[in-house]
Amino acid sequence: MAEVTAKLIQELREKTSAGMMDCKKALVENNGDIEAAADWLRQKGIVKAASKAGRVAASGLVTVVKCDNMGCVVELNAETDFVAKNDKFQKLVADVANKALELSGDFDATLAAVKDDIAATIATIGENMNLRRIAKVSGQHIFSYIHNALVPGMGQIGVAVAIDGDGDKIAEIGPKIAMHIAANKPEFMTIADVDPVAVEREKKVFIESGATAGKPDNIVEKMVEGRIKKYYGESVLEEQPFVMDPSKTVKQVLDEAGGKLSGFSYFVLGEGIEKREDNLADEVAKMLN
Repeated sequence: MAEVTAKLIQELREKTSAGMMDCKKALVENNGDIEAAADWLRQKGIVKAASKAGRVAASGLVTVVKCDNMGCVVELNAETDFVAKNDKFQKLVADVANKALELSGDFDATLAAVKDDIAATIATIGENMNLRRIAKVSGQHIFSYIHNALVPGMGQIGVAVAIDGDGDKIAEIGPKIAMHIAANKPEFMTIADVDPVAVEREKKVFIESGATAGKPDNIVEKMVEGRIKKYYGESVLEEQPFVMDPSKTVKQVLDEAGGKLSGFSYFVLGEGIEKREDNLADEVAKMLN
């Protein structure tokens, strides 16, 4: 069998725009023959899907699925809002989310299981798509919320929150906590979850802002304590004023309901996506090492 070299893989990649591993597999299957490998990729529908892969996919849908004591938040991206309205894309999102739930939120396992379905949908619709991320929460009770829902259960922001406890009001308060998370976007669940480095950075920023200039040390200390309390109230879910009753924190509302946070996650569609510039030669070298 002909040796499949980095040069051959790079040549086939440039010819077809298929992924590195797909190019390598095609060359192995066709004894290193570039033309036969390119035909093989076309026959498998890989080339048509791969040709879209360089295009930024920042639209799409976020969904939440749950069963028993687990929930998954899933983001599947496409290039345009128009595709998000497509029935075939919505079915793909539902299928991917259900597979993620079946595989306990394991991203790699889910991607491996749905890769061909995504490629087939790309080939049918004609836009780049990718499974961006999956998050899992676990607890006694799972609640969810979808903001700006395009269809039931799918929209631009997806939230899953897990609450433990046996209080009678948990079922009532749970969905409201999920809505609160969508509105306030907390970074942490409890004060204990906050990185001490982040707290020190917040103190430094506050002091260097000049707000404490010329004040006695004891006053500065109280001012800094107040600023950190405000920071917790902005970034920690338990400490945030509850959106439906700001006179109480989320923790106080949960305590009254007989519940305790077990976990939460939320995705904002397309948040932070930037176009990557990949170096082809480096990519090939990494794959072969």
